[in-house]
Amino acid sequence: MSDVSVTNPAPAKAPRKSIASFFIARPIFAMVLAIGISLAGIVSVYTLPISQYPEIAPTSVSIRATYTGASAEAVENSVTTIIENGMTGLTDLLYMESSSTTGSSSVDLTFGSSVDPDIARVQVQNKLAPVESQLPDSVQQWGLEVSRSGNSILMIGNIVSPDGSYTSDQLADIMSSIIEPRIEQLEGVGGIQSFGSSYAMRIWLDPLALAQYSLTPADVSDAIKKQNTQVAVGSIGASPTVEGQQLRATVTAQSLLQTPEEFQNIILVSDEDGATVRLADVAEGRARARSPTAPARPIMANPRRASASC
Repeated sequence: MSDVSVTNPAPAKAPRKSIASFFIARPIFAMVLAIGISLAGIVSVYTLPISQYPEIAPTSVSIRATYTGASAEAVENSVTTIIENGMTGLTDLLYMESSSTTGSSSVDLTFGSSVDPDIARVQVQNKLAPVESQLPDSVQQWGLEVSRSGNSILMIGNIVSPDGSYTSDQLADIMSSIIEPRIEQLEGVGGIQSFGSSYAMRIWLDPLALAQYSLTPADVSDAIKKQNTQVAVGSIGASPTVEGQQLRATVTAQSLLQTPEEFQNIILVSDEDGATVRLADVAEGRARARSPTAPARPIMANPRRASASC
């Protein structure tokens, strides 16, 4: 005979109710709660601060100068050093960086984040005005470019001619004269730097021919400046007018030169016998890029606009 033991089974545990099942069982309560949270969010939008965190990107102002034909050492001594010495007494200026290359100078000033970019730019322009007269004439003619842009690159792009109908110089001229002015007007763009430059009349001098006619490059430059100018001599039919007058016209004595042939006909030297030395006798002129060795220059962003995406 065998013994049989019988035990009572363990009671089954009741299933735990989750938060999801609580709202599923009460759909009306869930909808009312969701609507209440949405209304509270809409009301709180108008009470939130505009800026949660302060601006941490420093304010940067850049100064660019062009000294055509000068070596890096000449640019450093004649342009960069003079600009650096003039940047004194600026409010909350942290540090200053500069670089001198062949034909160009760059000075970057970095201010504290508490300085307004527009105020910093005005301060730099005010300090730059007294020292501008100390710069070489060539630099003053090109002008100094002051922009409030940092080193953060916003975008790098290029323009191409799929069918090859435009050369690289023509594309650079389109970029400088048409595209760049429109991009600079966009919000958040502090400045644009492109690979090439616009068209200009480039003159290649023959040193042997200059020596033969006892001329210097300065003589050629002065002749081009004097004869390539727009001169207005007055008008016909200006006040006081006579009775019955019906015509009034502006008289232009000379216009700016446009073609290489017109530049080559510039008179450099003439004597009483009628003999003349023209630019074509000592040089060759062609329409080429203003700065054929311009460095690659991407589009730079306003530091206060690009700090979140850099």
